[in-house]
Amino acid sequence: MIKRFFIVVLVLISIKITGQRNSSSPYSFFGIGEEVSRTTVEQASMGGIGVALKDIHHLNFINPAATADLRFATYGIGGELSLLNVSSDTGSESNNTTSLRYIALGIPIGEKAGFMAGLQPVSNVGYALLTNVLDGDDNVTEATRFTGSGGTNRLFGAFGINVYKGFALGIEAGFVFGNIDNNTINQQANVALATKYERNANVRGGQFKLGAQYKRKYKDLDVIAGAALQLENDFSLSGRERIYSFSFASNGREIPRDTLYDRGVSGKLSVPLKTILGVGVGKENKWYAGIDYETQGAFENEGNLIQGSTYRFESSNRLSIGGYYIPKINSISSYWDRITYRAGLRFEDTGLLVDGTGTGNNFTSITDFGINLGFGLPLPRQISNLNIGLEYGQKGSINNSLIKESYFNIRLSLSLNGRNWLKKRQID
Repeated sequence: MIKRFFIVVLVLISIKITGQRNSSSPYSFFGIGEEVSRTTVEQASMGGIGVALKDIHHLNFINPAATADLRFATYGIGGELSLLNVSSDTGSESNNTTSLRYIALGIPIGEKAGFMAGLQPVSNVGYALLTNVLDGDDNVTEATRFTGSGGTNRLFGAFGINVYKGFALGIEAGFVFGNIDNNTINQQANVALATKYERNANVRGGQFKLGAQYKRKYKDLDVIAGAALQLENDFSLSGRERIYSFSFASNGREIPRDTLYDRGVSGKLSVPLKTILGVGVGKENKWYAGIDYETQGAFENEGNLIQGSTYRFESSNRLSIGGYYIPKINSISSYWDRITYRAGLRFEDTGLLVDGTGTGNNFTSITDFGINLGFGLPLPRQISNLNIGLEYGQKGSINNSLIKESYFNIRLSLSLNGRNWLKKRQID
């Protein structure tokens, strides 16, 4: 039954995840959009840790070596509601978006290995920005509106295997694809026609990740170390751009006039090596505390598809601290004792530098910070659970004419554990 349910959901969400608007962040204007954290709802609720986390019941998107520990066919599906408040030195605005974070399936292979496959977003684009030029009497003489939509997704597969006494290795391969649309409309006072610039880019590329975990007993505690390397890769970008003048009809529809140019364009985004290191300590099915550190070099781009004079890339890094606690996983008398309680913190330098003044010489590093809480609610008569995650965070700053985001994310996921149909059934 669960298998049939998963297949139906996979088909529906594969269609949905590529067509939705997943972001309303102004920072999705830059590059190929706002990066989406590649974590499960359970991991996000612990600040995004996971490179040194072992779990036989839940999927792990951070370290492919953890796939080796799966002992049940495990289905995961997650979604998010994001409530966003954007503020600048001139005012503030609120918005919200709903999106699917992932759908994935993990399967144990024998007693020492496991495989996982899934679909999840990589970056989201969804912004609408308006800038005005005023004269000495505060009258608008020129207005420019920037809008964008789209993003990128990835199909991926991961394999992990326990090779020797607590030491596991893993490998992951993914294909990234997507489409990004950017539009700029400029209207000047006392000018009959407006000008519009349109740019469409198709993004394609492959990604590979290597992972390792080592678990050792120290007295009655599990001590775990983990590492993951996302190898350097290139995204190819191809598309078209055009600029033309137009007028507005009485119903607001655009009426194109003269086209200045309409041409094909191409580019390349080089994504450097990403390193994730972490350690954790805990007792199985009782508690766990861990810390992850992630670092990556600066993105580099060629061509004119994602270049901009008001931003550039630098090295990024992220520090995550978190864990979980289960009062009594097999309690019969109290449902609350079987709940998994999660919490975590996240501190991040995103690797994006933005010049809000537009002069090209006053760049500010964009930082991100998040506080997380979560709950894993066991489903009746099953080892599966419903996971709820809450996050409050702040991104950016109003200094140097920039934008500050305050957001509250509500995340939900189902982690469904079923029989491993690859294992031969025994007749008693």
